[in-house]
Amino acid sequence: MLPWARACEPLSTGAGSGHKVVLVVIGGVRRAETFSREGLENIPHLAHDLLPQALFYDHARNEGVTAHFNAISSILTGNWQRVDDWGRLAPTTPTLFEQFRKGLRVDRSDTWIVASNKALTSLIGASSASGYGQEFGANVVFPKQLMLMAVADALRGGRTADMADRDKIEAELQSAMEGNNYEGLGWNVFDAADRLDPRVRDSIRDAVARFVHSGGPTSGDELTFFMVREIMRRFTPQLLVVAYSDVEAAHFGSYAMHLSGIRTADRLTFQIWNEIQANPDYRDKTTMVTLPEFGRDPDGSSTNGFFNHRANDDSTRDTWMMVLGSAVDHPNVIEKPIRHVDICPTLAGLLGCRRLESQGTLLADFRT
Repeated sequence: MLPWARACEPLSTGAGSGHKVVLVVIGGVRRAETFSREGLENIPHLAHDLLPQALFYDHARNEGVTAHFNAISSILTGNWQRVDDWGRLAPTTPTLFEQFRKGLRVDRSDTWIVASNKALTSLIGASSASGYGQEFGANVVFPKQLMLMAVADALRGGRTADMADRDKIEAELQSAMEGNNYEGLGWNVFDAADRLDPRVRDSIRDAVARFVHSGGPTSGDELTFFMVREIMRRFTPQLLVVAYSDVEAAHFGSYAMHLSGIRTADRLTFQIWNEIQANPDYRDKTTMVTLPEFGRDPDGSSTNGFFNHRANDDSTRDTWMMVLGSAVDHPNVIEKPIRHVDICPTLAGLLGCRRLESQGTLLADFRT
């Protein structure tokens, strides 16, 4: 039992066998701001609502390149690999999406990635450089891009009030999406609609338009959650990957914004689990896995600590992972370290995929 977890009494759980997987990946968060005695106040739902029913790995290590695209690539391929940090090069080995779709002839509508981080949507959900081909990619959604498209359509259609120069506003929106922000320099806006199954594209655009006109929250992660919930309710995919990145406001140098991003990810992850429990197509049939991409640099480092995530230090590499649902035989805390590359082969096994060559190994604590 972890010293900070004694207040979290285990709950009995009767999860049945299942074949759906929801993988929630949060950007860079340190143990100090999450699963430490001092950090628990930032993650009340993860620590108090979910931990008592979870299989919790206290040490999940990122031993690869601690950049966003590389981290997600390693998690979804089971191999450490050094590819372009900004998503301009595909992973060199097949992703979990490709393994699942090609191996079991699964339809594209059953595989989705929804990300607040636009570099991840550009290639990771589509196809690798392994020869599998783009036809085995997933539906890829960058909600901010779809929101921009919905707003632009509203402007062109004259469906907004008190906007004297709609062309200028649209240009400003486009600039904001393409500009230099905490998501990285030099990234181009990715037209997510190009990677959506044409049969569902209009449905997703309509959902984003409703979000825009409802005056809902404008946080990237809030919009990501909205899209995830819509996708779960409309298409009930077997494999769904969610990437939250509000925590990367740390690159602005605002610790308060970074903590706000952690709290938002905590709340939205809990809401995804509640959606799983409320949806009969998911309840008792789903394993949900949540983990950070990496930590952040330690305070006092030459890179300004929490601002960045490039130090070769446990503060950056030593993270955690939480598993809920069908793969959990009983709540437990595992203190033996695992690696991020172990996740892909383990999830592939849950989905019934044949084993591909991977640097990762199956996690024996998962119930299959």
